Amino acid sequence: MNYVEYGISRIFANAKGRDARLFTKGPAFAQIPQPDISIECTEVGPTGSHMPSHLTADGAGHFPTLSWPMATPEAKEYLMISEDPDAPLPSPIIHGVYYGISRDTTGVTNLDFEPTGKENELKGGFRYGKNRRGNIYTPPRPLLGHGPHRYFYTLIALNESLDLSRMSALPTAEEVAKEIEGKVVQWGQWVGVYERKWE
Repeated sequence: MNYVEYGISRIFANAKGRDARLFTKGPAFAQIPQPDISIECTEVGPTGSHMPSHLTADGAGHFPTLSWPMATPEAKEYLMISEDPDAPLPSPIIHGVYYGISRDTTGVTNLDFEPTGKENELKGGFRYGKNRRGNIYTPPRPLLGHGPHRYFYTLIALNESLDLSRMSALPTAEEVAKEIEGKVVQWGQWVGVYERKWE
């Protein structure tokens, strides 16, 4: 199977960099095109750092530990999106959608993403939406030999809570993107990089 996967990655070697379709390129971010929340990942390093295997599908698949400053007064709730724009597809792969994150939250760890057993609630006190695989979180696993992939972890501060009645029980990133129009007050991003080399 490795040979097949490597062959596919060579065919689609240039099919990456779908940055124009990242979540933050949507209409909701027209007035705030640049990030202004500082997101840190002390277990890995600054944005653009290589992700260790325990944060990927080659290891435990843990969600990275992220932290950020206290919310500004206008922020009422947070939303987080994880995506990979370097997959050989027309749009970035959505690895995770999380909403209803309290304004008092200043960081997340892997334990926050464990299910409570009640609908789509997580132990961090927020909910998850629908990603590409239909699970809580899909850890990084780029095609073998496809080169480095960037994994964007984006935190978005909203000036009001999402109207859950206007979305599915397990909302998609597209549904959320429509619902946050006119509600974004700040956002920040941490990017981890991972590559599966042919050896």
